[in-house]
Amino acid sequence: MDYRKLGPSGTVVTAYCLGTMTFGAEADEAASHKLLDDYFAWGGNFIDTADVYSAGKSEEIIGRWLKARPTEARQAIVATKGRFPMGNGPNDIGLSRRHLGQALDDSLRRLGLEQIDLYQMHAWDALTPIEETLRFLDDAVSSGKIGYYGFSNYVGWHIAKASEIAKARGYTRPVTLQPQYNLLVRDIELEIVAACQDAGMGLLPWSPLGGGWLTGKYKRDEMPTGATRLGENPNRGGESYAPRNALERTWAIIGVVEQIAKAHGVSMAQVALAWTAAQPAITSVILGARTPEQLADNLGAMKLKLSDDDMARLNEVSAPQPFDYPYGKGGINQRHRKIEGGR
Repeated sequence: MDYRKLGPSGTVVTAYCLGTMTFGAEADEAASHKLLDDYFAWGGNFIDTADVYSAGKSEEIIGRWLKARPTEARQAIVATKGRFPMGNGPNDIGLSRRHLGQALDDSLRRLGLEQIDLYQMHAWDALTPIEETLRFLDDAVSSGKIGYYGFSNYVGWHIAKASEIAKARGYTRPVTLQPQYNLLVRDIELEIVAACQDAGMGLLPWSPLGGGWLTGKYKRDEMPTGATRLGENPNRGGESYAPRNALERTWAIIGVVEQIAKAHGVSMAQVALAWTAAQPAITSVILGARTPEQLADNLGAMKLKLSDDDMARLNEVSAPQPFDYPYGKGGINQRHRKIEGGR
């Protein structure tokens, strides 16, 4: 395994993180424990979950695994998240001190831990002042309930505002952002990556395989079927079949990924994961494997070294396509200048 620092912190994590959104849903406890066993046998040490995953069951499954395997538990870096509803009341959601206090205690109990290594705000909360959230997180670090904190699904101005307020107030500062990022979805490069780099934060990309699209499992003229994310629900989220299938860009990217995979004698998933892991500011790529076979194939990406030509081809075919100024070519050109001057 390749080791990297958790953002600017001194904690070390593996370059591929085991995501556990399937635990308690698509994967029962025995299957989930098998995935954890295999991941740690490969040398992994980083687990990502959230309180909302299977309504707390994911955290409980991880907690029982950690208790049963003290040797692995000693090496495990555990990340979880809070923000989304864990009840029906008006204070059972959000980033208020009230909700986060309860959510954090509940996550600690389910995981069987005294401290969560990385506590992440699962999304922005427009109703709660960011100062309230940041003060709570600073207190949680001081009390020893969490080691570090980060964000998930924040946009550029959220990151800039939060990091600068934390700096100005003398609070503990965020170390990571967990965004969607893959060859099909590169929009974070327009502003979010730069905001994280400016704040000194590392990136923990989720959906690096684009919901399965980048594995080659979906076909242009066949509606997804069977035990796959889109086979079970073709309209699922941002990776839903019809809109993405209609884009020529989708199939151009998939085509290049397939060509490079064949040239290296590896799976398409490994190419997509290796590309993501090689991007600037990446701390760890979150793997969402459902089966031991998928996990083994995904982890094979750590042995793959893409050439400069491979990277150039992938970068070119998947380049973000912003509509116009300021994110289009004109705006990008104006944000840079030649050191020698002139146009």
